Amino acid sequence: MPKNKTHSGAKKRFRVTGTGKVMREQAGHVHKFHEKTPQKARALSKDLEVSKADAPKIKKMLGL
Repeated sequence: MPKNKTHSGAKKRFRVTGTGKVMREQAGHVHKFHEKTPQKARALSKDLEVSKADAPKIKKMLGL
């Protein structure tokens, strides 16, 4: 049986923690920092957990 390939777009956007949670980066933390306060930029730098409904689909794309 052939191996399953990891979805190349998903592996760039998501990571799985040791406990199995799927994490994602927050939108808006890429550019235009001159318009954001430093507090807002720091808050956007934190990773968030993916919604429970989307986690199984993303894990499948990551080959887990």
